[in-house]
Amino acid sequence: MIEGTGNMKIMLCYDGSDEAKQGVKEAEKRARAFKGEVLAVASHISDDQSYPKRIEPTELGLKEVQAFFDERGIPCKTLLAYRGFDDHAGVHLLLIAEQNKVDEIIVGIRSRSRVGKLLLGSVAQVVLLQAVCPVLGVKKKLKGP
Repeated sequence: MIEGTGNMKIMLCYDGSDEAKQGVKEAEKRARAFKGEVLAVASHISDDQSYPKRIEPTELGLKEVQAFFDERGIPCKTLLAYRGFDDHAGVHLLLIAEQNKVDEIIVGIRSRSRVGKLLLGSVAQVVLLQAVCPVLGVKKKLKGP
């Protein structure tokens, strides 16, 4: 659990994607607006612990997230959490949110084909539909004028 001011607790689901990086920016805005604190969480299969090449990019990404919030004076903790092989990442993230009594979850979303949605369980979809707290879905920033 994040120790701090007792204000809004925001959980940022972080996987290093463009959507997750946009989520960092949104978490900053919301933490400022609500005097909040951020818990940045990455969920990995426990077998990944034995493969540093799989974990190192996530560890580096979480360190960058921590530095981002530190530079801005926003309380932040990071968590690289491991789940069982058969456990769904979305369900795992929801369990972490519940354990940490977060007030809001920020998760990156991306569009996928109908077949992709059917064959692959979407982490964001599980989080959006099953969370007991508000969830903010964040898309990557579109390039344009």
